[in-house]
Formats: sequence, C-alpha cells, structure tokens
Amino acid sequence: MTTLAGAAPIALVDCNNFYASCERLFQPKLRGQPVVVLSNNDGCVIARSNEAKALGIEIGEPWHICRERVNTQGVIVRSSNYTLYGDMSARVMRVLGDFTPDLEIYSIDEAFLGLAGFESRLESHGRAMRATVLQWTGIPVSVGIGPTKTLAKLANRLAKKTPESGGVMILLTAEEQEAALDRIELTDLWGVAHRMADRLKAIGIMTPNDLRRADAKFVRMHTSVVMERMVWELQGIPCISLEEAPPDRKMIIASRSFGKRVTTRHEMEQAVTTYATRAAEKLRRQGLACGRLAVFVKTDEHRPRDPQYAAERAYRLPVATADTGRLNRAALIALDALWRPGFSYKKAGVTLIDLGPAGRVQGSLFDRHDDARSLARMQALDALNARFGRGTVTFASMGRKPGWKLRTEFISGRYTTAWEDLLKV
Repeated sequence: MTTLAGAAPIALVDCNNFYASCERLFQPKLRGQPVVVLSNNDGCVIARSNEAKALGIEIGEPWHICRERVNTQGVIVRSSNYTLYGDMSARVMRVLGDFTPDLEIYSIDEAFLGLAGFESRLESHGRAMRATVLQWTGIPVSVGIGPTKTLAKLANRLAKKTPESGGVMILLTAEEQEAALDRIELTDLWGVAHRMADRLKAIGIMTPNDLRRADAKFVRMHTSVVMERMVWELQGIPCISLEEAPPDRKMIIASRSFGKRVTTRHEMEQAVTTYATRAAEKLRRQGLACGRLAVFVKTDEHRPRDPQYAAERAYRLPVATADTGRLNRAALIALDALWRPGFSYKKAGVTLIDLGPAGRVQGSLFDRHDDARSLARMQALDALNARFGRGTVTFASMGRKPGWKLRTEFISGRYTTAWEDLLKV
C-alpha cells in the first residue's frame, strides 16, 4: 500500500440524523420509529430518521405532498426546535474540543478536527471520540479521517453507509481513497452539484476517480478554481485549511415566513423589531457592530391571484452599533419607507450589513458609539435570556403573544434551556 505523506490527518465528525437524534434523546419512545422534522411553519421535511428514509420520505419535500405520496401512518412528526438543537450542538462541540486543540465548527452538526500527532493511533482516537460523544451527550456521530477535508468528508459519508466500519472510516492510502471513490458518484463529492457534474462530464470526467486523476490546470481552465482545488484535495494535497477562528461575517440575516398573513402595520412592526432583536443577539455574540441595516417585506408569490408586492429599504446608522434599541429604531425607519397597506404579507426580514469589530467603532462629534450604559444593558439582557430562556426580557415593540408567529404544531420541549420544559421523573 502507498501512504500519502506530508499531510497531517483531518477528521470530520458528523452527527447522525442530528435533528431527529435530538428529538429522540429526550423522548425514548421515538427510538426505532420513523421520525420527521419539519421546517419553519411546518412546511417541508428537513430531517429524517433512518426509518423515515426507508419509507421514501425525501429531504425538502413539502409535508402536505409527502402525506399524499407515501403512507405516513405511524410517522412521528416534530416541528423544528432550534433552541434544543443549538444547545445540543454546543455540548457536542465542547466534547470534541477535548480531543484536539485544532477544532473548526463547520455547521450545527459537523466539525473538522486537526489530528496532527495522533497518526499512530488514529482509529482508537476516532472510536474514543465517537464513544465519548455518545456517552456524554447521547448523540450518535460518525467519524471520517483523511489527509484533506474533502477526503475526510468522503470517509465520513462511507462510515455512515458501511455498518462494518462501526462508524469510523480512515482513508490515508492511495489504494483506500481510490476504492472509496469508486463507490460514489460525482454528485456525492463535497460541493459538486448536478450542474457542475454535467460540466465535468462534458470534458470527459465521468467519475470521481477520473477527477482525481485529471490535470488540475485543465480542470480549472474548463470549470473553476474551486474544482482545481478539489482535484488537489482528492489527490491528498490540502488546499482548504482549518479555520479555528471563523472569519467575521459579512452580514447577518433574521427572516421568517409568518404563521398567518400579516395585514396590519402594527403586526409588521412587531415582526420587524423581533427579527432585528434576533439579529442583534447574533451580532453581539460575535463581538461585532452594524453600520447599515436593511428591511424587506414580501407577499406570497405562490398565490398569484392575490395582489403582489415586495420591497427592501436600507438605513445607514449614524454610528455603528450593537444596541438592540438603536437597531430596532433603524428597522422601523426602514419599514416606514417601504410599508404599503392593502396587502397580505407572507414574509419579512432584517439584514445587518457593514459589520465590524465593536471595539473599533469610531464616533463623531454629534453621534457617539455604544457607551458603558448601553453595553451593560445589552449584557444584562443577553444574560437573562440565556439563563431563563429566549423572550424572558424583550422590547415592548415585539409584542407578547403575536398571532403572526411561526406555526409549530408539533414542537417538542426545550428540555435543556427552559425550566418549564425540564423532564419530570
């Protein structure tokens, strides 16, 4: 066997059927049963247990169509519970951080780990990670290890689909990697969609191993620099480094479809300030301040018989801020410029733009940056909501029980973050 030298191994740890696993963790009766998690407003399927997959339920399929297409009798449905999922994700990532100093949280249910120095015991280390995460959090994970992120992603995919692997797959040799690539299609590769696969086939690259053996410059000439990097990564040459400190975001968006149509200005103001508040929370968690804010509203394009309207307006703040009160005022100013009565609105959202470090904001003669009182107020607000649950302390403009909020007919409890939802034994 030929081992590719020079590249420190990278692991991808991926939570299995994460949303469904979170639901099962606190409801043991769901184990072994087909479980489906729906998107906002209980619209589309966004997660499935293995039992639900076996029934032919597809990701992204509208639930009302799915019920007509397949027999969903006995299928257990849950509304998306992002408070629970976010907290369980944080617990999983804390456990993984104990296994290496090099950790990149890639998504809510995935993380890349640098394993330099563990080369002599990769399999035992991978199995220890898997067992510890399961024991300490109750969430099952799969572990894929390779010399590059792309190969680690491939190894993880095969670890899930190969029962005899025990949830851990290692692809360090050229022979192992070629055999693994023979088991998948081009569209199974990380970041290769159907359109890109068609472009590759047009230049004679029909399989993942064809791509691995291709000339990287030739591939770049006919596709993109992203696919050139893919060739190098498949050959075991790292081109995508670990990001232990995620780069600052370019923008933050808070947006939702309404549970019912919004027709009044008052309800729209509640929605817009709610979204501005959610975005401000994310802003402060990242230590950023916002220099410009945009608000958009839109009607339901899927109801063409109704009058249609969509618009967006931006507002530049005098000085960048992370204060929810200031951002709410800016959102209402932007809403005032685009509001039109006489429409049934389906969706609205707030986008924070021109983001930068909060500690480097420059004030002006007449407009000051967030002062000590503002910082203390926001810190207290975030601390109370983190301890006692989101919405414990809110701005009056958000309303207390707005009727436009998302439909969550099948929502489960916030078992780890809300006192009233704690399990009772």
